[in-house]
Amino acid sequence: MLKRYYAVDNLPVKRLLSPYALVPLMAIIGCSRAPSFNLLGSYFPSWMLCGVIGILLTVAARLFFLKIGFEQYLSPLILVYPCLTAFFMFTLWLLFFS
Repeated sequence: MLKRYYAVDNLPVKRLLSPYALVPLMAIIGCSRAPSFNLLGSYFPSWMLCGVIGILLTVAARLFFLKIGFEQYLSPLILVYPCLTAFFMFTLWLLFFS
């Protein structure tokens, strides 16, 4: 006896029609446009501004740490300064755009 194969019996199609396949779509339903600001006629994402200011604040903090002799106690520096940049960046984002 020959068995008929339908498209739904195909495994990739079953996965596509699965209710679990809709979970990622439900996660992005509430997404909206990214906040942006007008700078000389062009719209820039605000996270870019927060990133640049976060880097500048980290450079200022490093100069301050060098001046007071605190950098010698920070270890490992390759983790400290990127984390400090992320801290400044996210704090600025929350203060001004949240």
